[in-house]
Amino acid sequence: MTDLKPIIAKNISQLRQSHNITQLELAEKLNYSDKAISKWERAESIPDITVLKEIADMFGVTLDYLVQAEHKVAPSQTISKERKIKNRAFITSMSILLVWLVMTFAFVVIDMAVPEAHGHWLCFVYAVPCSMIVWLVLNSTWFNSRRNFLIISFLMWSVLISAFLTMLVQGLHNWQVFILGIPGQLIIFMWSRLRYKTNK
Repeated sequence: MTDLKPIIAKNISQLRQSHNITQLELAEKLNYSDKAISKWERAESIPDITVLKEIADMFGVTLDYLVQAEHKVAPSQTISKERKIKNRAFITSMSILLVWLVMTFAFVVIDMAVPEAHGHWLCFVYAVPCSMIVWLVLNSTWFNSRRNFLIISFLMWSVLISAFLTMLVQGLHNWQVFILGIPGQLIIFMWSRLRYKTNK
């Protein structure tokens, strides 16, 4: 009887590397430890059938693919995966640019309708946290979720800067608002260190 452990190990490793995913990132997606992933890829153990199905769905292959030693992969499949990644990056960039377009439109309208208005340049300041929110949502959906902690940090500081500049326009010099960023950054850092993994 064919030993499936080395076959499954090879297939999981190849799929993971072809998608530029580390063992730790795959572990987080599956809610397992990176040690468990390492054992699978060294053929020391194999995941149960439900996890195998989850891995197959994640990489867009069949369950049979994971237990087969030889595969006939059409070149078009690889091309389509690369195109999908590029398309998602393009959509993300376009979405962020759309935020800036909306804010630019708001600035122009306010400038034309109320010439004596002060502080309407803040539209461009508010565009930064709005862009971070769009990036965070799309990154969580399509890309490396570990980057979310960096995006959230940018989001928090851009919100604080926006609040400070808004108050500054109104004649208030409340620099103390930046103090909120210190515990906020610590919370984000501690959250990024959390590991919800199952050691199996």
